[in-house]
Amino acid sequence: MISLQDITVAYGSRVILNHINLDIHTGETLAILGASGSGKSTILRLIIGLQKPTSGKIFVDGQDILALDEDQMDQVRLHMGMVFQYSALFDSMSVGENVAFGLRQHTKKSEEEIREIVHNKLHLVGLDNVEAMMPNNLSGGMKKRVSLARAIALEPQVILYDEPTAGLDPLRSMDINHLIVNTQRQLHTTSVVVTHDMESAFYVADRLAYLEEGEFRLIADKETFRSTTDAQVQRFIHGSTDWQEGGNTT
Repeated sequence: MISLQDITVAYGSRVILNHINLDIHTGETLAILGASGSGKSTILRLIIGLQKPTSGKIFVDGQDILALDEDQMDQVRLHMGMVFQYSALFDSMSVGENVAFGLRQHTKKSEEEIREIVHNKLHLVGLDNVEAMMPNNLSGGMKKRVSLARAIALEPQVILYDEPTAGLDPLRSMDINHLIVNTQRQLHTTSVVVTHDMESAFYVADRLAYLEEGEFRLIADKETFRSTTDAQVQRFIHGSTDWQEGGNTT
């Protein structure tokens, strides 16, 4: 579904991504891990066309998106949904208006059809009878759910999640993890999850990719990732600088 080929992103002498290659398969959930500033969110911006690389090629569903003009890229974006780290809801719009925004902008559906879709998507994320509420009256977890409902309103092929559990307590984080998995199963989406949350990554992902200093150190399925002897990856998994081969020393 998505292929990044020999991608470099640099600002002068500062290299953010260094000749990376990444294939994301149709229908899978890939978690991208790495320390702050490693380039994880840059990858999401590249996929959705908000940023262009210094060099390399990016294919989405077979299309070379770097060869598209902005109008053509907008058509590709209609098949993508984005769940932002801080939800990015429109504060001046109600929950229902937030979820309906893309439908009103990009489709010719009637208001009755839009209301039904909004109701169904909010129900899918576990929110009923909240259409009239304003974002400032929602908890952090509810805002994340509304953001997801908005992202899936247009039935996207691809959903991109930027730190979906950031700022949430463990119970709300697990709720979001369940939603990510259930959304993928029900809509058969291809999902990319950028996260620091190891519990979340192992719960939602089919494969994991560890990014370090602009390069992928490991891309593997969950079991291979857990059992890797790469000490740097294991230190990140365990959140410990004391990990040694054979296990965590703490």
